[in-house]
Amino acid sequence: MSRRMKLELSIILKKATDIIDKQGLDQLSIGLLAEKLDVRPPSLYNHLDGLHELRQKLAIQGVKKLNEYMLQAAVGRSGDDAIRAISKAYIQFVREHPGLYDASTRFPDSNDQELQQAQRSVVQLVLQVLDAYNLQEEMAIHMVRGLRSILHGFTSIEQMGGFGMPLDFNKSFSILLNTFIEGIHAVTLNEGK
Repeated sequence: MSRRMKLELSIILKKATDIIDKQGLDQLSIGLLAEKLDVRPPSLYNHLDGLHELRQKLAIQGVKKLNEYMLQAAVGRSGDDAIRAISKAYIQFVREHPGLYDASTRFPDSNDQELQQAQRSVVQLVLQVLDAYNLQEEMAIHMVRGLRSILHGFTSIEQMGGFGMPLDFNKSFSILLNTFIEGIHAVTLNEGK
């Protein structure tokens, strides 16, 4: 007789992350998760209220993990180098955890306090990186939105297989990011006038 492991929320979320990163978020179900954990579905309800709560917890975990990737990349860097580093970390996170990223953008309950805090942490990190440019507060927020749009847009198109031409994705991304950075420098010059 095999000995069953003690089921904990962290184990559930790890297995759910494995499933969605390999098979996609839409494939996740309580039944499939229970099967992969070698437990009966009712056992999961001791830790979760259902699929909705599971997706919410995955969304929070996704945002927190994205922040970890970006924070690690930012350490010891500033200015253009820091923007490049956090942007590459964002891309790396999405490539390594496509399902978890999808969960963080598709299903979250935006009123969830834990999710809001995780999202604020990502924004604060980018604002700290942008401090090097001495932007006015409003312009810094515009730049955060612009960078997020670039990163989310690029990764979403890449994940959907939307870049059909036989050109290096990384080179395209580098050109796009360098153009954004040149734009920050142009704004900095204009704000200084």
